[in-house]
Amino acid sequence: MKRNLVPLLGIAFAVAIVSTGIFYGLFAGRLKSGGSSEPVQSIVVAARKLERGATIEAADVKVIPWGGAELPQGAFTALNQVTGQALLGPVEESEAILQARLVSRKSGAGAALGVAPGMRAISIRATDSTGIVSMLRPGHKVDVQLVAPGQKAGFELRTILQNIEVLSVSPQQGDGRSSAPVITLLMSPQGADMAGLGDTTARLRLTLRHPLDESTPSLDRVTIPSILQPPKK
Repeated sequence: MKRNLVPLLGIAFAVAIVSTGIFYGLFAGRLKSGGSSEPVQSIVVAARKLERGATIEAADVKVIPWGGAELPQGAFTALNQVTGQALLGPVEESEAILQARLVSRKSGAGAALGVAPGMRAISIRATDSTGIVSMLRPGHKVDVQLVAPGQKAGFELRTILQNIEVLSVSPQQGDGRSSAPVITLLMSPQGADMAGLGDTTARLRLTLRHPLDESTPSLDRVTIPSILQPPKK
């Protein structure tokens, strides 16, 4: 009887050892995976409080580990990605530096601005240009025409601005004062003054340019009598 128990005890002992090994392997693996919470990503944050308009230097920022599954939208992972850029608003110490908060000093254009130093953005209502406006996209180039009463009878038209970049086109029609679409253009301060006066006192029209056409020919004013004049022989 005892001789029959020896093999059974041996088998039971072997099964116990194998079961213990399997259980330990599964349990230890879970403990190891659960305890390995070391972040695998990094994020750029402010090393100290930074004021609005400050140009970021290497000493103003630092890289810290990020424990989240995904980085915040617009976050940076290296210091050289933010140095040389200016802040659109204040940033607290250890706050993440995000793309939406920056404007480049080198290019003069921020993600949310697109206005280079020395330039101006101005919104106008483009009268009778609905067809053209529906074709416009940011980056397109246009000429701006002004239509106003002439010194004598009738109206006259002048092209007051040429090769002007489109920054945005309003998705809505008008601004409460007029049903004309609203377009934001990038131009010099002098051009912005001209467009502002024309938008307030007259009618502005837009003509779409070829993207590679940067010519600015001298154009005369156009009146009804000048159109109706017989061609010169």
